[in-house]
Amino acid sequence: MHFTSEQHLDDGVLEREFTLGEIPGILWTPASASTSAPAPLILLGHPPLGLRTMYPRLAGRARHAAADGFAAATIELPGSGDRPRWAAAEQARADLRRAMEAGEPVGDEIIDALVLPLVEKSVPEWQAALDALLSLPEIGGPVGYSGGVISIGIRLAVVEPRISAAVLFAGSLVPAAMFEEARRVTIPLHVLLQWDDEGNDRQAALDLFDAFGSKEKTLHANMGGHSGVPQFAGDAAARFFARHLR
Repeated sequence: MHFTSEQHLDDGVLEREFTLGEIPGILWTPASASTSAPAPLILLGHPPLGLRTMYPRLAGRARHAAADGFAAATIELPGSGDRPRWAAAEQARADLRRAMEAGEPVGDEIIDALVLPLVEKSVPEWQAALDALLSLPEIGGPVGYSGGVISIGIRLAVVEPRISAAVLFAGSLVPAAMFEEARRVTIPLHVLLQWDDEGNDRQAALDLFDAFGSKEKTLHANMGGHSGVPQFAGDAAARFFARHLR
């Protein structure tokens, strides 16, 4: 891990950009973090729109996490931002756009082509980032995962024992194979669902929640569209992490 820049935000949070090989990322640490009192870590997932596009939302989430004493970090997804274009992913996105613009159902083949390769490529990168982050003296466990592509969160929850709890945003573009993986998830989960999300198959989201094998899982459903998550839903997610990452 190589830090390329740093700045102190106005609330005392230290923001550092880094690279891990070819992978860019950002780490935010609270003012309270130190070698004698390392901060628990939350990995901030996001959709494949690029860190520059997602930065305002990611920084806001990170600052809320820092206010609760957590460090937060994110990495650029494969094929996004300044990383090399990924022809197969570009084709899958084009097929998705065509289906949606034509008002046609999004078939399993499009969902599989769009999501499964992204999961296969990105999860090992998240694990490599976690290795590097936990080697820093100011960062400690336990670790949580928050938001982003829900299939990435499912895979990480299955294969990464260092992740103790996860907050997932329910989405409908979930390959059928991920439902079987969801049955193997055992960590505590807090799942957010926007009831009127125009791009989300509500029943598919409910079926996925039912499939999760966790003994402790909570579904937090709210009225409104994809971008209308109320503040109190975020507060509930913060309380969830406070219970499980201390």
